[in-house]
Amino acid sequence: MKKLFFFGNYFYGLCVVALSIEAALQQQITIAPIIYYLLIFCATVVFYSKAYINQAIGTTANERSLWYVNNKNTIFTTQVIFYVLIALCCLLLLPNILTGIKMQSNSNIALIAIFPLAGLLYYGFSKKLSLRQTHWLKPFIIGFVWSGIVTLFPLFYHQLQSSQDIHLTPVNIFLFIKNLMFIAVLCIMFDFKDYATDYNQYLKTFVVSFGLRKTIFYILIPLIILGFLSFLLVTNYRHFTFIKIAINSIPFILLTAVSFSLTKRKSIFYYLIVIDGLMLVKAICGIVANRF
Repeated sequence: MKKLFFFGNYFYGLCVVALSIEAALQQQITIAPIIYYLLIFCATVVFYSKAYINQAIGTTANERSLWYVNNKNTIFTTQVIFYVLIALCCLLLLPNILTGIKMQSNSNIALIAIFPLAGLLYYGFSKKLSLRQTHWLKPFIIGFVWSGIVTLFPLFYHQLQSSQDIHLTPVNIFLFIKNLMFIAVLCIMFDFKDYATDYNQYLKTFVVSFGLRKTIFYILIPLIILGFLSFLLVTNYRHFTFIKIAINSIPFILLTAVSFSLTKRKSIFYYLIVIDGLMLVKAICGIVANRF
């Protein structure tokens, strides 16, 4: 069951939903209907499963990939179910935003489309035509897509449903940067797991280029600080109370602590539960802080 939940990417789906609710509350917009969250949950599971579902037997010793090979029929069935759910959710949600979409300018449509488009291009059409091969940029591209989906898409849905013109305030932008930096740091941390493989395949990740300790001190810590500064700018605009600031600071403190723990080898479940779990911690802290 643990492997199904984490290897099957259901945990990622849960994190996307939780972070989206947090962002909606922080931006003081109406929480989207449950169908919206079902859509982004299913889309996330399908997206992250794509990298592993076509793995051939004997091509890899990766524990996660082998799990996909051993459970290929079950995974294929669940993927079909998720695709059907995605189609149904789109059909149910589209009438609510169709009028809002028609009134948007081309630049606004491009703004909405850029995040799912970047996500699709992450896999690309081949290894050479894929955003996965962008080396140092890869964590920031992932952070860009995640932050767009969880931070800006709830806002876009709210504005389209209300037939409003799409617009971003400084608060929206700073929250977007905060989440982008947070997710990018997690992605760089995740590359620690694949250090040996990436080194042998000449993939220029940060950890391959700079080594473990320099990546922690010169890359991770500055990015964490940048993300936290973006959050402080939001608190300045919104006049957060001390308790609200303190609760929202917990994920950044834990992020720093986990960064220093990566000097020692960890299991894949440490990365999936502890490191990726910081997304869920962040969302919970943001939701709780909103009550103060």
